[in-house]
Amino acid sequence: MAAPPFKTVSAQHASLKRRVVDPVAIWLWFVAALVFAMIVVGGATRLTDSGLSITEWKPILGAIPPLSNADWLVAFEKYKAIPEYRLVNQGMALSDFKTIFWWEWSHRFLGRFIGLAFALPLIFFWLTKRLRPGQPLLFMGVLGLGALQGAIGWYMVSSGLAERIDVSQYRLALHLTVAFAILAILVWLALEQRTSDDNAPPTLAHSRLAAGIVGLTLLQVLLGAFVAGLKAGLVYNTWPDMNGQAIPSDYWMADRGLLSLFESHAAVQFNHRIGAYLLVGVVLVQLWQVMRTNRDSRAVLSIKVLAGMVLAQMAIGIATLLAHVPLHLGLLHQAGGALVLATAVWHLHTTLRADPTPVQA
Repeated sequence: MAAPPFKTVSAQHASLKRRVVDPVAIWLWFVAALVFAMIVVGGATRLTDSGLSITEWKPILGAIPPLSNADWLVAFEKYKAIPEYRLVNQGMALSDFKTIFWWEWSHRFLGRFIGLAFALPLIFFWLTKRLRPGQPLLFMGVLGLGALQGAIGWYMVSSGLAERIDVSQYRLALHLTVAFAILAILVWLALEQRTSDDNAPPTLAHSRLAAGIVGLTLLQVLLGAFVAGLKAGLVYNTWPDMNGQAIPSDYWMADRGLLSLFESHAAVQFNHRIGAYLLVGVVLVQLWQVMRTNRDSRAVLSIKVLAGMVLAQMAIGIATLLAHVPLHLGLLHQAGGALVLATAVWHLHTTLRADPTPVQA
């Protein structure tokens, strides 16, 4: 008699246990959660204008905050030497300086903690041979990208210490986009770690459009970073029009040419709006495709969740704009963007492994 085509109950249980109880996967999800928190704290640092409060980059000694009143006065004097203090915060009290200092210090400290939370378990899993072939080099690459992100962060901050009262929107866009990319990579690696041998083989059914959604989400993050860098959310606070115009009259700046796309307040906000409409449209097309032709419950669930996420994120973005970017809505919008990207990566992963058998008419 031929062997039954299905696994025994005990084999299925063992397979499930391997997928659920996986310390490497748990580690990756934990680091991804830390990166998500880092993105939110970074948003708070930006929205509270705290990013320039620490004027030096000391990767190791910088983890120690001022411990005495004399230390606080030294840090405050260094802040007083930059244009932001002289032109924006002249006369700021030491207590107010401490508030913005702690935001920036927390952001940097969390970055250092993430580095340790990734590096130390990586060494342990490597030495105990719990990593799959090829993973040590791959994870070292992720660690290197994290270290590079720290350098990019200082590269961004340094742009606001000499001649500007804020950081360069170009460097902010680079810093934020890399942070989101690291989050996407960690989510993908965690999902791959939990993939067991009994998963369906990869298929291209709907996956091209799913990959396009991930790309569009990252593009939307980039466009949003320019809005944040120029504080363009504080102008054109109407919707769906822009102060009564479909396309703002000052979208194009004749003296800037193509740089208008990145330096005009009207242009960066308009582009971010169009990016949102495009992303929502593509996600709804994917929802229709999957619901119409795919019988895999995982793919159906992931696209439903993603569609709900992008619609909610667009609503939050509109509310944030209409309310002139209050702190709580600004943070919610940035956190929502990170969750949309993570969900888009999850959806891509499920579509690549979905049952390709179409729904029968």
